[in-house]
Amino acid sequence: MIRVTALSNPRLAQAFIDYMKTQGVTLELVQQGQAAELWLKDEDQLAQTEQALEIFLLDPMHPRYLAASWRTGSTANHEFRYATGGGFSGLRAKAGPLTLVLTAACVLVFILMALLGDDQVMYWLAYPAGPEQYVQVWRWFSHVLLHFSLLHILFNLMWWWYLGGAMEKFRGTGRLLLLTVLSAVLSGVVQYHFSGVFFGGLSGVVYALMGYVWWYGEQHPDSPLNLPRGLIIFALLWLIAGYFDIFGIAIANAAHVAGLVVGLLMAFWDSRHRVGR
Repeated sequence: MIRVTALSNPRLAQAFIDYMKTQGVTLELVQQGQAAELWLKDEDQLAQTEQALEIFLLDPMHPRYLAASWRTGSTANHEFRYATGGGFSGLRAKAGPLTLVLTAACVLVFILMALLGDDQVMYWLAYPAGPEQYVQVWRWFSHVLLHFSLLHILFNLMWWWYLGGAMEKFRGTGRLLLLTVLSAVLSGVVQYHFSGVFFGGLSGVVYALMGYVWWYGEQHPDSPLNLPRGLIIFALLWLIAGYFDIFGIAIANAAHVAGLVVGLLMAFWDSRHRVGR
């Protein structure tokens, strides 16, 4: 037997053991004080185990591990001690610096809009209204910071945190930054031709993330980046509903479509060329 690693959370260690059992790899858990050591029976499977462990540690709460525990979970009498970290620290652990910074920026701008009024903040940050504003480079991106209701910002930031945080953790800050900038600029260009400068929100970027994570997950089933097909179907139905004005609210449909296309194309490129980490 060979020692693979030691984890501070025995329950997570057991989840990894259960998952590897579905892959035909047998691991044993040995409690050493506060740590849970993982020991591999077949040394020939070490490379496979280390690769799977690297992916597991990026997102140990992924549904695939819970499903594995339900299917093959051990009933051994382990005394699991759960870490006490939670709340904001738990959420922060699922995000990288870009996810945090953009979230904070959206919240700050939303507060300013409440205090100063939408018109004043849009005067500073809205999409460029004409050639004289084209040189104000920030406007090509800053429109994603504008949100016009509490529901609007909560919906967008929930998806941004869930998908953007996962992408940043697994693919890196640079890759998330590129996707964010491309989708923000291109969705803005497209939406401008339909509604003028009177639009805003992170939803174009969110749809780009949905497209990217879904397609990347389809091409790499063992990757931590994965969007269940039910959620992508929901996103497409929401998109269709927006075009038929079912909910009676203003939805930047063109920005959503443009963002989705950007995300799908970038995921297709990354999958074909193995870009990023």
